[in-house]
Amino acid sequence: MRKLSYFFLAMAMLSFAAPAFAQGGGAGTTNWVAMTAGFSMAIASAVCGLAQGRATAAATEALARNPAARSGIQFALILGLALIESLALYTLVIIFAKVV
Repeated sequence: MRKLSYFFLAMAMLSFAAPAFAQGGGAGTTNWVAMTAGFSMAIASAVCGLAQGRATAAATEALARNPAARSGIQFALILGLALIESLALYTLVIIFAKVV
């Protein structure tokens, strides 16, 4: 436990020391918007994948418990998957609006 706290302390010191080594002027400019857009798309895709997996597993379990309710479960599943997928699509649209 002690080693982990030392690790986080070292990471905090390194993150606070980064501005001291920053260059002035326009040398080596980085497009931070594009980099953060990539990270946000990766996070949104990961969350969507996890949510879709959980929704599909729950629907499969519900169908196994009550096969007579197939139409209601299937409708709720498809509606839920469409709403989950819209998160990734909205993220992609926002990224294109910001980067381009």
